[in-house]
Amino acid sequence: MSTARALLVSMRPRQWTKNLILFAPLIFSARFTEAWALGRAAAAFVLFCIISGVVYLVNDVSDVESDRMHERKRTRPIASGALSVGVAITTAVVLAVLSLGSAFAMSLRFGAVATAYLVLQMAYTYFLKDQVILDVMSISAGFVLRAVAGGVVILVAFSPWLLSCAALLALFLALGKRRHELILLESGAANHRKSLAGYSSQLIDQLVSAVTAATMVTYALYTFFSPTSQKHQYLMLTVPFVVYGLFRYLYLVHQKHLGGNPEEILLSDAPLIVDIILFLAVAIVAVTIK
Repeated sequence: MSTARALLVSMRPRQWTKNLILFAPLIFSARFTEAWALGRAAAAFVLFCIISGVVYLVNDVSDVESDRMHERKRTRPIASGALSVGVAITTAVVLAVLSLGSAFAMSLRFGAVATAYLVLQMAYTYFLKDQVILDVMSISAGFVLRAVAGGVVILVAFSPWLLSCAALLALFLALGKRRHELILLESGAANHRKSLAGYSSQLIDQLVSAVTAATMVTYALYTFFSPTSQKHQYLMLTVPFVVYGLFRYLYLVHQKHLGGNPEEILLSDAPLIVDIILFLAVAIVAVTIK
């Protein structure tokens, strides 16, 4: 594997799908027809993908020893030795400086949010990921910051309702991932991730149940009672797609024993892909109807 390819693999392009939440404010504010807003949102997405890549490089350097004990992660470039730690760190520093500089060039507020996101991810890498409950909450906070960035960059006031939905959905995905890791690694789970020593499958299932219900109710209330819903009353038609998506994901986690890589599920499960496409189509139509 060449150094360039090893770097790209280590930056995990598949996981950049998480940054698509930056487009949520663009869609729900109905500004996706404006070239200026669309261009800035796309640029923000690219910058967050680069920042995410920086985080993954640093994370793989930090977790190199534990990754070598993991069934799948031991094949990662840094863990396998295909990419040196020095090259990974140097690349991460250069990309971090360039991406944050570009973010501040777009706007001071967007740069501040991008910086806060990077700081949070560094805190997660070196401390928060080992803390029970705080690990999944910090993942959720990362999604909230992405959503905030999406609103800030196009000068749209971010909705507390939308941020709540983003936070709960992120908790849902993070807990599903923890459950998968706990079951897959069994007695060796704590050796891979310290926080797993504080979890049990029963506890995680209870947390997932609570978060699933909260996500559905919060999103339903958003489509019925938020200021956005008052302008776009047909937004409530997207609720069934959200409910199906959550239930489908739970089915894949519990019956198919997936969930370790949410981005792979979102890119490979046909029913879920169709559901997401239909959700976006209905949402776009709903916010464009006067």
